[in-house]
Amino acid sequence: MKDKVLHKLNILADAAKYDVSCSSSGSSRSSKGGVGNAKSAGVCHAFTEDGRCISLLKILYTNYCIYDCAYCVNRQSNDKRRASFTPDELADLTINFYRRNYIEGLFLSSGVMRSPDYTMEQLNAVARKLRKEYRFNGYIHMKSIPGADPLLVHEAGLLADRLSVNIEIPTEIQLQVLAPEKDFFSVFTPMNQISLGVMESKAERRKSRKAPRFVPAGQSTQLIVGASPETDYTILKLASGLYHQQRLKRVYYSGFVPVNQHDNRLPVIQKPPLVRENRLYQADWLMRFYHFSYDEILDEQNTQLDEHMDPKLAWALRNPHFFPIDLDRASYETILRVPGIGVRSAKIIVANRQYGRITFSHLKRMGVALNRAKYFILCRELPAATTAFYPEQIRRRLVKGSQDAGRQLSLKFEV
Repeated sequence: MKDKVLHKLNILADAAKYDVSCSSSGSSRSSKGGVGNAKSAGVCHAFTEDGRCISLLKILYTNYCIYDCAYCVNRQSNDKRRASFTPDELADLTINFYRRNYIEGLFLSSGVMRSPDYTMEQLNAVARKLRKEYRFNGYIHMKSIPGADPLLVHEAGLLADRLSVNIEIPTEIQLQVLAPEKDFFSVFTPMNQISLGVMESKAERRKSRKAPRFVPAGQSTQLIVGASPETDYTILKLASGLYHQQRLKRVYYSGFVPVNQHDNRLPVIQKPPLVRENRLYQADWLMRFYHFSYDEILDEQNTQLDEHMDPKLAWALRNPHFFPIDLDRASYETILRVPGIGVRSAKIIVANRQYGRITFSHLKRMGVALNRAKYFILCRELPAATTAFYPEQIRRRLVKGSQDAGRQLSLKFEV
């Protein structure tokens, strides 16, 4: 590798680390006559010490930027080393890394250099070279630059497996404070275009399997948590709308990292709010897979997620009238609401109760977290009086009333 390209790689790979919306494959691009494939099994994953996914070659095209966003390490006013690839350099780097088995795909983002249109054209040129010249069929996740021409966004959708447009700040009022050059219109315009393009592509492919794929792995976005004063309720309400209206595949939550210490528009914090970030991911999981609506998890009176317990347990303790659940009679959707029972366990329970009553020993073998679930269910052989506790008693038993116990309780989503 040339020293010049290595120098750029060191700068621009490091500059990309704050973008957490680095997703795995969700497409099945054919590999006939080319190199690589975009199936989910073909995309490798690596994780940093704090658990962030850094799968694929995760890199910026450039860290030059015409914007001066308060929360961004690459903002125009920061005095830092700058670099920019050419399309040929980045395409060659990607294909050579792939051939050496270092990577299985590309996650490509960028600062905004010169203008949104110019930057979007450069990103498209990288993907175009990989697809057309190198016949690379591996996974490509690319950023769509807000404000770019719709024709450039459309071309990007035909080249990439997934596109993402980062909202970053959850409300437009706060976005104007922290990034006055940006607005929601420039973000939601390409997001809506991509959503419509995905639906049209699916309709065309139902008519002809030869119709071109448009963003086969869908689109995603990123929200920064803690840089502005929005509540968790506001954030989840926005995420719910994105899933239902724009049909996003994923919303990523990034705990605010204080990289610009002297900007008085930003809160003064010592470290990123990773527990809050984790709770938002758990709540997001409930909306996507457990049939919860955002206003069940939180409401205008309860606007923040509990740091000491996961959102599913918190909901159960706020709704004691819903329990106990009879596992021999309840619907699948109802069983999903029991703390300690996940999607897989709920399906197994529903599938197996036709052969007889569900017992406590069955639940153990199904992988149910009985240390939680036993307070919320009725089933054969259930230890006596476990459902006779009041919510505060259950809380004390599970959380043990200490902050340390609360943190240990569910830094991993135990369902």
